[in-house]
Amino acid sequence: MARLITPAAAVDALAGALRAGLDPEACPQRTGVPVPAGELLLMPAATGAYAGVKVAGVAPANPARGLPRITGSYLLLDGPTLSPLALLDGAALTALRTPAVSALALRHLAPEGRPLRLLLFGSGPQAYGHLEAVLAVRELAGAVVVARGAEGAARLAAHARSLGVAARTGTGTAEEVAGADLILCCTTAREPLFDGRLVAPGAVVVAVGSHEPDARETDTALVRRAAVYVESRAAALREAGDLLVPEAEGAIGPGHISGTLADLVRGRDPLTGRPSCPQLFKSVGMAWEDLAVAVAIYRAATGDSGET
Repeated sequence: MARLITPAAAVDALAGALRAGLDPEACPQRTGVPVPAGELLLMPAATGAYAGVKVAGVAPANPARGLPRITGSYLLLDGPTLSPLALLDGAALTALRTPAVSALALRHLAPEGRPLRLLLFGSGPQAYGHLEAVLAVRELAGAVVVARGAEGAARLAAHARSLGVAARTGTGTAEEVAGADLILCCTTAREPLFDGRLVAPGAVVVAVGSHEPDARETDTALVRRAAVYVESRAAALREAGDLLVPEAEGAIGPGHISGTLADLVRGRDPLTGRPSCPQLFKSVGMAWEDLAVAVAIYRAATGDSGET
């Protein structure tokens, strides 16, 4: 997949789908089924020309076995006939599309005109993917990598240096949080990773690690003071623990969300030009995103340039 489509092209595929009128609020819900090893997820979506479904497994014990935590396959179908067109590695697709979603948000939320100081939590596939996707849309002045395992953090910092980014490992200190222009949360944490009161006004925080109502990477303090953006209001208010926990605490209401990814892409952002508070993009992952990127991969492989 990496040979067929760049991170920037994946971002463009998502933006193109939204500009073409795709409505994330109408996207089918993710279906989750608990199983002994973890959870099975079913994620279908369709447009006029294509349809597709991802069957993904979330196996928390896999990393200890040297296996990916996320497994699965993606079946791309012809829209009018529902005939199979391609079978893609679901984990690789997820590792490509989730960073692309974040990078699309950053195109609109992250400041331009100066290199950004990055604080990156996590050292798994999503952390690697997010580093490369961010570099496709913004220049970085440096990066601090924070992870539970020192070796994993060191490897990712070395990878960042190989991409031309001055990078080191860190521990998520108050100084590192306060000094960051961009904070990426790509972890399996179920509790907040840092004190949200420390995040600088105008800084951007992206949280992608969970889609469970009781798990979160950011705290109530950050959510309460931030302009919050999501892929879909319905999906976020169903699955985003980063928002649902503060709402259950009475700290925010459902109207706290400032806008959606579609609002940003279509120029309907009410806070454009006023970054006086932190900006939080909370992603839960949606089926339409898998479809948009899978179609782009299929077209790159076949030379198809037809209608989405």
